[in-house]
Amino acid sequence: MSKVNCLICQRIKSIKKGKNPYFIRELKTGYVVLGDYQFFKGYTLFLCKLHKTEVHQLSPSFRRQFLWEMSLVAEAVDLTFKPNKINYELLGNTDKHLHWHIFPRYKDDPIPTKPVWLIDKKIREKKSSRPSKNKLLKLKKKINRKLENIIKKPLYKN
Repeated sequence: MSKVNCLICQRIKSIKKGKNPYFIRELKTGYVVLGDYQFFKGYTLFLCKLHKTEVHQLSPSFRRQFLWEMSLVAEAVDLTFKPNKINYELLGNTDKHLHWHIFPRYKDDPIPTKPVWLIDKKIREKKSSRPSKNKLLKLKKKINRKLENIIKKPLYKN
């Protein structure tokens, strides 16, 4: 898939133009965005700045930073929402551009021990799971505040 037809590249372009309402923060290797649907409260994505399809295609230094930053985003989601577990997904079968799905999982999930994709898309993406503009702003602020605190730690300076 070319960059022109890539949904992730299009979303990054909208971030750069200031038109992506789900954008939370830019890091060195990617963009943090809230998931369009919040069936899993705190569902967040980390979009790679480079149009690559596989982690091994990244230079070693970029790869380390990309994986490190993804873990910081997950830590912020964990601290913000205090889920039972975090699921990390980097598939690329549909959108062939590196992007992490960070799913907070809760004990009251419909099937808490199974992959999120087994929950019917009609349920995961129901209208009530799309946050209002006000709710979206609150969720983004919460995650960004935690992420900012994590980044300030000396450990971030890997």
